[in-house]
Amino acid sequence: MYTDDISQKELASFMDYTLLKPEATSAEIEQLCAEAIRFETAAVCVNSSMVPTASAALKGTRVQVASVVGFPLGATDSLAKARETELALLHGASEIDMVIQIGWLIERNYLGVIKDIAAVVSAASGALVKVIIEACLLNDQEKRLACALAVGAGAGFVKTSTGFSKSGATEDDVRLMRETVGASIGVKAAGGIRDLHRAVAMLNAGANRLGVSSAAAILTEARK
Repeated sequence: MYTDDISQKELASFMDYTLLKPEATSAEIEQLCAEAIRFETAAVCVNSSMVPTASAALKGTRVQVASVVGFPLGATDSLAKARETELALLHGASEIDMVIQIGWLIERNYLGVIKDIAAVVSAASGALVKVIIEACLLNDQEKRLACALAVGAGAGFVKTSTGFSKSGATEDDVRLMRETVGASIGVKAAGGIRDLHRAVAMLNAGANRLGVSSAAAILTEARK
């Protein structure tokens, strides 16, 4: 059980420092990376067009570059998602956060969903793939199915949210996802995590990665 007394270093090790707003500039991405290096976060998470900028800024450090794919809607053609994955890796990403085809899941086109995820997993060639299910748009049964399909397609993580839909991560969703995937698959909570107490709550609910745009502020709250 984690508490609000968690150390800054330990909390940072769970964080993907995120900047995905469409108006983000290269200078803002470079600043994000500088802060990620200072706090030693697990990764930065950026749009695929910003991967070269982030990779250059993080060269020689232990901070990983995560690229979103098919973001934020998930409705991109599977071949386009696979190609975006290939290009992101070519440009220096080592982790991929993809969005599922949500409409297909809701209409029970489960074969389409698993093929969509598998296309990205295959293109990732062993790189870590996190599958965003956009939990706020799904009922509990659909959330469980989305997680099961992600695991079946070979993903390493399931992730709650893009942060661009109706709402972000909830403790209940994180618990449900952790119960569904078990201990061997990662669970990433993202969206709306803006303070230390909420970050710790997500870890205690079962998350082992946090997608946060307020990492510097949260980590400044933590014990040094």
